Amino acid sequence: MRFAFKTSPQNTTWTDMLRVWQAADQIEMFESGWTFDHFYPIVGPSSGPCLEGWTTLTALAQATSRLRLGTLVTGVHYRHPAVLANMVAALDIISDGRLELGIGAGWNEEESGAYGIELGTVKERLDRFEEATQVLVGLLSQPTTTFDGKFYQLDNARNEPKGPQRPHPPICMGGSGEKRTLRIAARYADHWNFVQGTPEEFAHKRDVLRAHCADIGRDPAEITVSAHIWVNPEHDYQKLLAEVTAFGSAGMDLAIIYLPPPLDPSVLEPLASAIVDSGLSR
Repeated sequence: MRFAFKTSPQNTTWTDMLRVWQAADQIEMFESGWTFDHFYPIVGPSSGPCLEGWTTLTALAQATSRLRLGTLVTGVHYRHPAVLANMVAALDIISDGRLELGIGAGWNEEESGAYGIELGTVKERLDRFEEATQVLVGLLSQPTTTFDGKFYQLDNARNEPKGPQRPHPPICMGGSGEKRTLRIAARYADHWNFVQGTPEEFAHKRDVLRAHCADIGRDPAEITVSAHIWVNPEHDYQKLLAEVTAFGSAGMDLAIIYLPPPLDPSVLEPLASAIVDSGLSR
C-alpha cells in the first residue's frame, strides 16, 4: 500500500496548511499531498473561508521539495482548458516535475451558479470533460494543437514552455459514473480516485473501470486506483487503518488520508508510525 494525504483549503488558514505540508515533506511515508479546487467550502457552511486551489498549490510547491502534489480534482468548467494547460505546464516547471493533474467534470451547482460559470446538464458536463481532456493532453504534449469540438476550438495553439514530465504530468481523474466517467478514465487517466463510499462500492467501480480498459485494450495495471480515507475525530488510527485494509483488499493502490480542520502537523508522525507498525506500507 502507498500513502498520501489531503488538506482541503476550506475552513482553515494558510499558516496551518503550510505547517502541515512542510512537516509531511519530511515524512517519506507520504508520497504525495493533495488539495481540492473549489471556491466555497463543501463541508460545513458554504459561507466559510476557502483558499483558491491552484494559487495555494503553487505556493505549496515552493514550500516543499519532495512531495508530489495535485488537486483532487479541478472541475474543467472553471477554467478554459487552454488556460489550465498553461497553468499546469508552469507549475510542473516550478515544482521540478512533481505535479499531478487532477481533473473532473465538475458538480458544484452552488458556486457555479453564484459565479455565473455554466455547469450544464450531466451529459454536457461529461461531453465537455472529454473535450477538455483532449485539449489538455494536446497542449501539454504536442508542439501545436488544433481542435474543433462543441465546447472548445483551438487553431494551431501553442503552450510553451512545457514541463519536465513527459508526455505530460500524470492525469488523475475523480468520479464514479459508470457509463462515461470511468470510460473516459480508462482511456486517459494514469490515476483514478474514488471519492466516497464503501469498500464494496469501490470494488464494483474498480471492476467497471477494468472492463472499460478491456474494451479499448488497455492494461488496467497502468492506472493507479485510490480512495479517500478520512481521519476520524477521535484520531483512532487503528480504526482508520482497518478501513485502509478493507479498501486494500478491494484493490486500492494508494490511500489518500484526508486531514480535516483544524489542521495540525502533530497528527502526522503518530499516523505514520501507526502505518509502519501495521505493516501496510510497502
